[in-house]
Amino acid sequence: MISFEPLRTLRIAEFRNMMTGRFFLVLAFRMMATTMGWWIYQLTRDPFAIGLIGLSEVIPAVSSALYAGHVIDNTEKRKLLLLCNYAYVFLIGLLAAMAYLGHDYLQLTHKQLSYYIYGTIFFTGICRAFLGPLIPAMIPKIVSREQLPGAVTVNQATFLTSSVFGHALGGFLIHWIDISGTLMVIVGLMMFASIFFWQLNLHPSERIGKKVKLKESIREGVAYIYKTKEILGALTLDLFAVLFGGAVAMIPVYATDILKVGSEGFGLLNAASDIGAMCIIIALTLIPLKKNQGKILIAAVAGFGLCIIGFGLSQLYWLSFGLLVISGMLDGISVVIRGTIVQLKTPDHIRGRVLSVNSIFITSSNELGQFESGVAAKFLGVVRSVVFGGTLTLLTAVSVGIFAPKLRKMNY
Repeated sequence: MISFEPLRTLRIAEFRNMMTGRFFLVLAFRMMATTMGWWIYQLTRDPFAIGLIGLSEVIPAVSSALYAGHVIDNTEKRKLLLLCNYAYVFLIGLLAAMAYLGHDYLQLTHKQLSYYIYGTIFFTGICRAFLGPLIPAMIPKIVSREQLPGAVTVNQATFLTSSVFGHALGGFLIHWIDISGTLMVIVGLMMFASIFFWQLNLHPSERIGKKVKLKESIREGVAYIYKTKEILGALTLDLFAVLFGGAVAMIPVYATDILKVGSEGFGLLNAASDIGAMCIIIALTLIPLKKNQGKILIAAVAGFGLCIIGFGLSQLYWLSFGLLVISGMLDGISVVIRGTIVQLKTPDHIRGRVLSVNSIFITSSNELGQFESGVAAKFLGVVRSVVFGGTLTLLTAVSVGIFAPKLRKMNY
């Protein structure tokens, strides 16, 4: 039965402003990821160099995540959101300046440019540690608990829709206006996103006036996740799925050397998984999952692994594209289920810390997966590394299905 309940959350003006700002923010992030992968590979022609992008971001993101959760739970959230947004704008501006000046004016070598890129991305990882959990932590303050599952679905739909356009647009803009022009567009999009964030209400911490020790605050968040087995199981499953199934990190190599489709084909191929995820999110918005969410989550991750294996073996562009679309659909199902579990099971006073740990498991596992893919490609070759990662994802899903009965039997 079709239900429009999730869409009714958009009647709330503040939630609508936040989702609009999030759309343009994620659009910029996805264009950034596409641009960095392409830029580094054109500079180095080394798949391992793509993996180092992920490592450059994941080290500060993971290192800062627990502290970020503490700050989010003890700080006024709109101010923090805007501060992180503008810090990111500054860092992307530095990359845009170097893309424009590096070769012609500063006479930098490809290696020197690569080091500059890695160093700047390191600092974006610190911003990412705060931005990743910040918007999800604000959602329950804007919508009621009854509206929360619908708001989570709309949030994921916004994320995935902007991801689709970001990946594709990034590839096309690289082709049309080069890397420096694309980075300036990214800066503009992030500035535009901040206009909507200024429209949000102030969201002070529930802990104002309380003395909170950092160590105890962090321990409280980690302990809550450990004792809530549904959250722990869902995060663990997604961690290893994203870690080992990070085939998209090697798409610049596939587009350039295996499928030979250039920057335009690269943009569409890079958006394929997000296209699939967007389609399934729209379907789930209209027809929400009513029962057996745990079993569906495990089956979706197993299917995702099979698609990655097929993509790794394919040498036909449209077959590769189709497999990535299906993988995105399955990944979209797991994202919605996991996101709803985390939001429903987490009290407000601890939400920032729980979502920060969630960002370690999920968001940072994308970058760690990118590094893993680069290392595996260096030692196994690109095709074998992707097939290997898909196989490990499939085995992870089977193992969790066997050894995590609480997650397997879970219903919302």
